[in-house]
Amino acid sequence: MRRAASGPPPIERESAVHASTLEEENRFLRARLATLTEEVGRNDSLLRKTQERELELLRAGSLTQLFERLIAGLDASYQLDGVVLVLNDPQHETRHLLSGDGVTPEPIRGVRFVDALTTLAPQLVQLERPWLGPFSEADHGMLVPPGVRPGSLALIPLRRHDALDGVLVFCSSDPFRFTHELASDFLAHLGLVAAICVENAVNRARLLRSGLTDFLTGFHNRRYLHARLREELARAQRARQGLVCMMIDVDHFKRINDQYGHLAGDSVLREVAQRIDAEMRVSDTGARFGGDEFAIVLAQASLADGERVAARVLHAVRQAPVVVNEHTTETITLSIGVAAAVPAPGGCDYKVLAERLMAEADAALYRAKSAGRNRIAASPNVVSQER
Repeated sequence: MRRAASGPPPIERESAVHASTLEEENRFLRARLATLTEEVGRNDSLLRKTQERELELLRAGSLTQLFERLIAGLDASYQLDGVVLVLNDPQHETRHLLSGDGVTPEPIRGVRFVDALTTLAPQLVQLERPWLGPFSEADHGMLVPPGVRPGSLALIPLRRHDALDGVLVFCSSDPFRFTHELASDFLAHLGLVAAICVENAVNRARLLRSGLTDFLTGFHNRRYLHARLREELARAQRARQGLVCMMIDVDHFKRINDQYGHLAGDSVLREVAQRIDAEMRVSDTGARFGGDEFAIVLAQASLADGERVAARVLHAVRQAPVVVNEHTTETITLSIGVAAAVPAPGGCDYKVLAERLMAEADAALYRAKSAGRNRIAASPNVVSQER
């Protein structure tokens, strides 16, 4: 008696296995398609947001506005857990330009200035295109905001003229937000636009201020002072009035730079300039003559007027310590030389007369420094044109 066969025939079993395999492959393909569709949607959304932000960046009218739109704007647009803009500023020029606009660069939220990008992350030297991936404390710890430990990052280079000028850092708590598979072409374009915008904003600020203005203190520069002094001498001659020039030197300023660094020295010079400016009349002209030396031209003034203003300036600077850094203050004193000119009627070489007046004020400044500093010296000679 033949035993009944158990299960389906071989052909049917093969068909069932084949159908199961096909179903498994279909599930895999559907899952893969869903993943790709999701990635396309994310990329499309990022692209639209990127284009919108780029237009906003291009419309920024100043460095301050640009930084606000880079940090707050990108943060809100991309719904990130942190945005950091790291800028390479070895000469501190960008920081100085911001300071001239009344902005203290260090506390700007999300903006960090460094003298060399490699001090934060050596691998940035080779950053040619956006890098997307998981956060690593060892590699990225110094690039993210304090207290933020993201799951993933996007490092977007800001490159101009084959140089890396900075890096935009996007932080997300989601470890899968920025992955190697995510398209980064639009982020690369965003980095290029951001780099161009930073360069243009710096150039605009430089153009507005560097012609006749010292970009560190906001005072006029030496070129402007020479031109203005000749104009004031001509006006004084027509009005038959006197004119005063004061030369001011910050005492022992080299020690500030050597002990606390040049950035601290810059901060001291800005504060000194502000205190000097507060004692000047609207009609007076202040200038940074060079280094730690300032000059003031007092229109319609006598030597006695100049000495009174000099006394106010000296008191304003030394009466309260100047903040050098968050832990230190220093009492700053000045040496001041004062000289007066009274142009006589008739023909006059104002250029020569201006040079003689500044030379007298400078000689008086030298006497003040030789006598021990922290004092005022007035020239006994009233400058007038030679016959």
